[in-house]
Amino acid sequence: MSNKHGHQARKRFGQNFLHDPGVIEKIVRSINPKPEDALVEIGPGLGALTEEILALNPRLQVVELDRDLIPVLRTKFFNYPDFCIHEADALNFDFRQLMTDRPLRIIGNLPYNISTPLIFHLLEQSGVVQDMHFMLQKEVVLRLAAGPGDNNYGRLGIMAQYFCKVQPLFEVGPGAFRPAPKVDSAIVRLVPHQTLPHPAKDLKTLQSVVRTAFNARRKTLRKALASLVTVEQLHSLEINDGLRPENLSLADYVKVADLLVESAGNTEGGNEVSND
Repeated sequence: MSNKHGHQARKRFGQNFLHDPGVIEKIVRSINPKPEDALVEIGPGLGALTEEILALNPRLQVVELDRDLIPVLRTKFFNYPDFCIHEADALNFDFRQLMTDRPLRIIGNLPYNISTPLIFHLLEQSGVVQDMHFMLQKEVVLRLAAGPGDNNYGRLGIMAQYFCKVQPLFEVGPGAFRPAPKVDSAIVRLVPHQTLPHPAKDLKTLQSVVRTAFNARRKTLRKALASLVTVEQLHSLEINDGLRPENLSLADYVKVADLLVESAGNTEGGNEVSND
């Protein structure tokens, strides 16, 4: 669908442009941007949210992949000399380079087709982030916020909650976008923990445990984790091997991962988040 700027939303970029003033105002209130904040917007699109944020923080930086949108944004916001556009793919962008004297506040209406790998990419850089506010497919927000026993509970939620406090804020209907998506959306706030509540001895081992478990989420733990731990080892951690992967808490998964690290005599490892 075209618009007054002559730009047609591109399916390959997952573009659905936000246009509802009421929703935009509600998002801005939730973010509560201050002039001194180090704000970064991912995928500004035609600048509907950008415009409102810039009025409160003229030093906003944005990351946009669609090169056809760059001149639109530059023309629309030419009177903001400190407005900075990074023409880049957010999936490969090093947000740490934008960090100066303040942690980053990252916002965005994320393309639904890349939202999960993009969140994993941002979690890897959560050490330079104050908070993140994202518009996502409602299903993804449910997965981010889900706890043990919830059907939506899985690898995304566990790893997001390892790094961040997850706060679903409100839902947004398809009519708030052009073109309208076929799914409902929701706004979520991710706030990196000042101190990790359940720090793992080795992050890559934790990821491996969680990935292995949820690749066989319908099986019991004794089968789902059979390639990594024995039933006796699970019992030593006071974990019932008859449970399913969705029944274990983040703390339980960290216990399993730490046991593997200790058994291997390896207490040092990588700290990158994998989305494989």
